[in-house]
Amino acid sequence: MSEMKVSSPPFAVTSIILSMGLLAVGNGVMFAYIPLKLAFEGFAPWVAGTMLTVMAAGGLAGCLLTGLLVRRVGHARVFATLAAIIILSVLLVALGTEPVLWMLSRVLYGFAMAGLFIVGQSWLNDACGNEWRGKVIATFYMTYVVAIGAGSFLLKFVSLEGLQAPLLAIFFATIAILPVGLTRLRTPPPPESVSVAIRAVWRISPVGLVGLLAVGGLTMLVQGFAPIYAATEGYAKDDIALLLFVMQFGMIGVQYPLGAISDRTDRRYVLIAASAIVIISAALATQMTGASLLWLILVFAIWSGATESIYAVANAHANDRAEPQYYVSLSSTLLVAWSVSGFVLPGVATALTQVVGPRAFMFVAMGIAALYAAFVAYRLTRREPVPEADIEPYQPISAQAPHTAELAPRPTEEPSV
Repeated sequence: MSEMKVSSPPFAVTSIILSMGLLAVGNGVMFAYIPLKLAFEGFAPWVAGTMLTVMAAGGLAGCLLTGLLVRRVGHARVFATLAAIIILSVLLVALGTEPVLWMLSRVLYGFAMAGLFIVGQSWLNDACGNEWRGKVIATFYMTYVVAIGAGSFLLKFVSLEGLQAPLLAIFFATIAILPVGLTRLRTPPPPESVSVAIRAVWRISPVGLVGLLAVGGLTMLVQGFAPIYAATEGYAKDDIALLLFVMQFGMIGVQYPLGAISDRTDRRYVLIAASAIVIISAALATQMTGASLLWLILVFAIWSGATESIYAVANAHANDRAEPQYYVSLSSTLLVAWSVSGFVLPGVATALTQVVGPRAFMFVAMGIAALYAAFVAYRLTRREPVPEADIEPYQPISAQAPHTAELAPRPTEEPSV
């Protein structure tokens, strides 16, 4: 007989949210610094694109291995270990502008951040009571997204020469260990095995599965290639820092309205609308040569927000279709789909960059969004909408902080498949 789980006080979970926010600030610095530094040193755009591809490969490994690590040594030790790997990845960048070394750095970063999301979110899920879990998770995502933007904006005040940017990132990653290291928040129990069940999830929600398979790449394309494109177009470092900061608020300006609408209608119509916004934004971006910074920021912020909307609404649609006993398996399978896409599509865009130039990622994004919209439209003819009674309230989540499976399911839940 399982013991009744007692939730932690709301204030206790702030240690995890604070630690992830501090990590995000440092990560935002590096996310902006690496493509700008490579452009400053004269490397071709495809080199920076390769950094995104290998980072996503590391993320995929993190998704597959983190559960095993947590089962072996627990949440707190894995969190500290992964934060240390983040610091190591930045130190490799600080050793000099060597693309091969930097690729290794981004692999380590991708592995560590995927693992930190899984550990952090599963820890929060275990600690929170049902009555305030949704608010905590929403705060977790919003804090991370805003902190990423703030970190990118800090590059405005840092020189590309010297080691100021890597040292700043190391500083934030180091102090990020302290809140979790000193927390009195109880450690969750060892995780159960979490299965990846592609066929089962396809039966539950083809729209959700294909949506995550599309949006992992779409997210990496717009968030990762935006600074690469802006640098090749000759925008100044300060302008690119501002671009990356404002892009994060597309989540508020676009995702929240579309999410609210999806609670009141068939979510599939919202997914088609969000895909159309991605297509229009990417098409406009192809014509932005010589455009003012204001227009560039507006187009990329809307594009980013629409991508975030596809991620959150596709997740919500999949959960609407699933029974509670399948939630853990569903979440882990969708996370792997997101990770595979985040690895493959940037690789395609990077390869095309050598042929069609830095706008390649725009064309890839338009193609993926169009294919997904067509698939969702087809599914509208094959399956009835989710009954109103089965629709769960929309939860704002970010594609930059992927929604992960619970490694330690609550005792009241049935075992995962």
